[in-house]
Order: sequence, then structure tokens, then C-alpha cells
Amino acid sequence: MPLVAAIQMTSGPDVSANLQDARALLEEAAGRGAGLAALPENFAFMGLADGDKRRVAEDDGRGPIQDFLAQTARRLRMWIVGGTVPLRGAGDGRVAAASLVYDSGGERRARYDKIHLFDIQVPGRAESYRESANVAPGSAPVLLETPLGRLGLSVCYDVRFPELFRRLSAAGAELLAVPSAFTEPTGRAHWETLLRARAIENLCFVIAPAQSGLHPNGRETYGDSMIVDHWGRVLDRLPRGRGCITAEIDLARQRRDRDSFPSLTHRVLN
Repeated sequence: MPLVAAIQMTSGPDVSANLQDARALLEEAAGRGAGLAALPENFAFMGLADGDKRRVAEDDGRGPIQDFLAQTARRLRMWIVGGTVPLRGAGDGRVAAASLVYDSGGERRARYDKIHLFDIQVPGRAESYRESANVAPGSAPVLLETPLGRLGLSVCYDVRFPELFRRLSAAGAELLAVPSAFTEPTGRAHWETLLRARAIENLCFVIAPAQSGLHPNGRETYGDSMIVDHWGRVLDRLPRGRGCITAEIDLARQRRDRDSFPSLTHRVLN
């Protein structure tokens, strides 16, 4: 059966250092036999201030982060979901939080721009975020064919909006990628519940690589990267720290379970 990997990191403001760390973890995933590996949100850059992402943003199709993803995918002969990459394009100077997918030949196969932006006050904390100040939202779900199955893309805060995932599963998704950088309090409260819910209600595998720990900007992310099967079982997880987890994707079992428990065909409300 094919193997997938989720990478957990504690990224900071040094792009080259982050890429070096990502390279080592992707090599570990490839060494274990993974055919696809997913990096977390902000894997290449987590600035000291939210607006710093504008400074390191790349033009679509070129730049050191995109070159790294393409070259590493080609060298390791492995599909890579590139967490998020800040890409220029909005006329007002904001960037896209773009999740980029590269095939084992180093060709880009998909771009998904994060739709739901994290503009919140963390309950019970003097901690707030306004992602929309520097990030322009996407508008379209993205589904692509991979050798491991049909993969639906999402990013972090998207996981709280089940209608996005229902759109993806209705279009044929078998796997869902959820690269994230959840805050510690919201992660502790909801992370596992949300991931398992999205897996169960869509009968999809969920690959959820995460940021983990205390970052140079003072932000603390929750971690607990997971791979969850279509029945809601956690196949592997990494609670804290940097590392790589892997799990087998049993599409034959998924098909049998979807046939015997056809909840996806029983939808009445759209």
C-alpha cells in the first residue's frame, strides 16, 4: 500500500534555515518509502511580525521556496504538498497563502490559496490575529489526481468550515491535506476533534502536518501532526517537536467501507 508522510516543524524568520530543516525531514520521509509528504503551513517562513511575509513573498512560478519544492520533489522522486508559500499577486500588496503541490518529477500540479483567514481573538487570552491584513483570500476549492488518490487541499483555519470539505468529497476526494499552524489553546481545544470529524463525515483520509512549539516571534503553536483514516482512526501522530510521521493509505478498504456505509450518497441538504 502507498505510504504518506506529514512533517512537523518549528519554523522561524530565516528562510534558508527553515528550508534546510524541511530538506532533512523530507529526506527522512522518502527514506521511509513515502510517495507523498506534506509540509506544514508557513514551513519556509514564520516572521517576527505578520507583515514580514510581504518581504519574502515570491512571484508565482519562481523564487527560492518554489525552486526548493520542485528540486526536492524531483530529487527524492516524491510528491510534496508545500504547506503554504507567500505569493505576490493582490493589487493591494497582500500575498496569497498558497499551498503548492509538486509531483515526483518536480512539476507543479496544483495551487490552492487559503480561503478562510484567521481574524480572531483567542478566547481567554490576550492573543489576537488578523491574517487578512496581509493575506488575500482564495475563492476556489482545489482537487487533484495523485498516484495515491484524489487529493483535496485546505489550510489550517479552513478545517473549521465543513462545507469546503463536503465540496471536495462530492467532487471525488479520497485524501484531504490540512497543513496548519494552530495556536496552542485552540489546538488543545479542537484540533483532533476537527480533523477526525472531517475524516469521518467525508470518509476521507486526512494528512495534517503542523507547526509545533515556541517560535522566535513569541507565538506558540500546538503541533500534534496526524494522519487519520477515513473511519476517524488516528494512524500516526507526533504530539510535539520536529519530526516526520507516516501511514499507509488503504484505498481498497476505503472503497469497501464507502460501499457498505454509503453516507456520502445519502445527502439531502446542499
